[in-house]
Amino acid sequence: MPSLNILVKIVRIAVKEDTMSKPLVPDELWELVEPILPKHPYVRGVGKPRVSDRVCLTGIIFVLKTGLAWEDFPQEMGCCGMTLWNRLDEWRRAGVWDQLHRLLLDKLRGADQIDFSYVIVDSSHVRAVHGGKKRDPARWTAGKMARNITLLSMPTACLLPRSSPRPIATT
Repeated sequence: MPSLNILVKIVRIAVKEDTMSKPLVPDELWELVEPILPKHPYVRGVGKPRVSDRVCLTGIIFVLKTGLAWEDFPQEMGCCGMTLWNRLDEWRRAGVWDQLHRLLLDKLRGADQIDFSYVIVDSSHVRAVHGGKKRDPARWTAGKMARNITLLSMPTACLLPRSSPRPIATT
């Protein structure tokens, strides 16, 4: 799954930065997204009607663009932040974000809008097929008595008996 940062970048490409006064989900973007969203027909008499997917997508984009906390999302925009979070997670489990990522990349590639001079490979997203160097097994220490470095590092706290008696002063 693409990380949240990648999704924010895709949203910023698909939705221009100056659109806070315009709809956050223009018709062109909605036409791409709507077919890949899972269908949930409303069953009359069972629960309350589901919030529109377009309202939720608008809310998700709003939260991602502004950095607002989910619980601070204004209900005047059509739903609560918890609904947005649940829909985001539902769509993640359904693979919507991966499909949208692929659709937008294909669209940008078809329009020759991707500048590959800025492409990097991030090791956190690239699988190491054969792994790195194998570590040696840890040495077994169970049968040995370990030194108490705390006790021995304090000069006045040595409570252990000496192995040889103190010398006796003779005159």
